[in-house]
Amino acid sequence: MVWIVATFYKFVPLSQPGALRIELLEQCLSWGLRGTILLASEGLNGTVAGDRNPIDQLLTWLHGHPEVGYFPHQESTTDELPFERMKVKLKREIVTLGRPEVNPAQQPVGTYVDPHTWNQVINDPEVMLIDTRNDFEVQLGTFQGAINPQTQSFRQLPDYVATHLDPAQHKKVAMFCTGGIRCEKATAYLRSQGFEQVYHLQGGILNYLKTVPEAESLWQGDCFVFDDRVTVDHQLAPGQYQLCLGCGHPVSPEEQTSPTYEPGLSCPHCYGDLTSERRDRLAQRRRHR
Repeated sequence: MVWIVATFYKFVPLSQPGALRIELLEQCLSWGLRGTILLASEGLNGTVAGDRNPIDQLLTWLHGHPEVGYFPHQESTTDELPFERMKVKLKREIVTLGRPEVNPAQQPVGTYVDPHTWNQVINDPEVMLIDTRNDFEVQLGTFQGAINPQTQSFRQLPDYVATHLDPAQHKKVAMFCTGGIRCEKATAYLRSQGFEQVYHLQGGILNYLKTVPEAESLWQGDCFVFDDRVTVDHQLAPGQYQLCLGCGHPVSPEEQTSPTYEPGLSCPHCYGDLTSERRDRLAQRRRHR
């Protein structure tokens, strides 16, 4: 069976995210959907998988909600269901920058750049191109010429901006991420810090891969996704990486041949740091999967 995977977000004020959580979870379960949706007072952020009709029912329901309204979404397909269950969670932020004063629903963000125009923007020698994702994601794939801030979490990005960027020197900054949510919030932060010409890729990498032919693409490698597919290639098909349950790091086909790779236990990235107690816990969890 082919499953539809829908990814979406919207920065929009939600007056009662707790009440919305209860209603939304009930609806998703009734439609047989799997995945995760995050809710906060600043909006919603989700990736869900299911058959065509349930996905359409969810999107229609959200678009018709008086506080949510319409938002674009990205879709891909997979032969295996990438989620085990349906979760709707309450969070302080739908993507954690750690700066609660930054809210794209209530302040200016960067200029949206559609995928067809993105190559032109990032080929401008005056544009500083920054990958807003975590370091391990960048290692799997990124755009030609992109700078890797080498962050371990999104909340470290403001520190990188403070030490590496200057609005007086860096007149044009372009940012991107997987689906658009991190770079949208990052551009809102840059705007609040005095940067004026800030751009971000509309719909993120996933929208670019879907829209731009590979022969014209400036993307290199795979794109990490936050579900059991682990990565997708330029055709949005699942890649060859596996996810280490010991440390959460993607494991390449080459690394899967290492004697330190044990599915569900360890990989070359964490084998040396794995304590006997954690190994026992992971082994027990693997037996019950």
